[in-house]
Amino acid sequence: MNRFLYSLVLYFGIPFAIFRLLIKDTHDPSWTRKLKNQFGIVEKIPGRVIWTHCVSVGEFNASKPLIEKLMIQYPNHQIIISTTTITGFNAVNNYYKNNVKHCFFPFDIPFILDSFIRKINPEICILLETEIWPNLIHILKKKNIPTALINARLSDKSFQRYDKYSAKLVKASLNNLSLICAQNSFSSDRFISLGVSQEKMITTGSLKFDSDNTIDDKSIKTLKKIIGERKITVFASTREGEEKQIIKSYINSADNINSLLIIIPRHPERFNEVFKLAKASGLRVERRSAALECSEDTDILIGDTMGEMTSYYSVCDLAFIGGSLSDNGCQNMLEAASLSKPIIFGPSVFNFEEISKKLLRSDAAIQVTNADELMSTISELLKSDHRREQLGVNAKKTFDQNRGAVNEILEVITPLIKI
Repeated sequence: MNRFLYSLVLYFGIPFAIFRLLIKDTHDPSWTRKLKNQFGIVEKIPGRVIWTHCVSVGEFNASKPLIEKLMIQYPNHQIIISTTTITGFNAVNNYYKNNVKHCFFPFDIPFILDSFIRKINPEICILLETEIWPNLIHILKKKNIPTALINARLSDKSFQRYDKYSAKLVKASLNNLSLICAQNSFSSDRFISLGVSQEKMITTGSLKFDSDNTIDDKSIKTLKKIIGERKITVFASTREGEEKQIIKSYINSADNINSLLIIIPRHPERFNEVFKLAKASGLRVERRSAALECSEDTDILIGDTMGEMTSYYSVCDLAFIGGSLSDNGCQNMLEAASLSKPIIFGPSVFNFEEISKKLLRSDAAIQVTNADELMSTISELLKSDHRREQLGVNAKKTFDQNRGAVNEILEVITPLIKI
């Protein structure tokens, strides 16, 4: 596929993208601004601008250590953060208030991008992780605006897909970047195999190791009041299909699980769905948003609030990381590691390939193959305070030993930003 065909597909896809937005996002009042921004309608930003793009909450959280250093190093620049999702926007807005500006990411279509870039006029564009947008990268190159892909990762699954269907387009786009800072050597090798010049590649490690969790004492206090004195097992950022597996296996193992389960779906639009699924199973279920104290016979608490993941981890005895029982490549396991929590994840970890291996090698996590093995592992760990503590200590040690990516990234992107 070449860039013309790619653009043609996007043009025809606009009605579907609008329909998806109307179905998914109209519950939030910011949906109209999202639609305008997607078509390049944004306010003109005066002055000098550093533009960072993060898809959603996870990428934004990873980028915070770098953004904060950029704010200190470039006090005369305006930081613009774009996200694709409304949950990402809410995370940016809640954390930075008016200290940064936010835009929703535009469609990767030339005339839309021309308008968007003209309005914000960035001195550099910093893309996070896997945000490879051929038209954006091409236009920024034409305008001599440096573009860096940082915290970059490329799973084997994505590599095979790119190599099979769009190798020429991806190769051209990647080589139009000024710099690629990869999370790990696996990703660096795959980028090079796609045809990226080795001069553009640097392996810096993952920004996620540099994240510092904000502890919300009020939220933790509220959660402790709700959950009482019981042991807590958190199922964090679960994806579609996982909750059904977890609940079914729990029903078969409930006599051996002396713990309240807290299930926190990854996407807020699924909160009601998961609550109804849990209730339909016949289990005793409460919702975090109801703020009711769980009785001793409550089986499951649905974590249906936003921005409390750190609090859920803080109060738990065990943390299962979602997206790993389904084929979604797992969610971020380092937040739990930073809080010295015993970590369990399933077989699908391609989004955290090297991080999962580091944790396993350090005896800082346990990998299971299915939901039944997950419940068996939970049962064993709940019976051993010593083993849980050992896993948690090793997780925190692994987290601390791998920090430092933010400084390496800042060092290599600094020459790209005008003094």
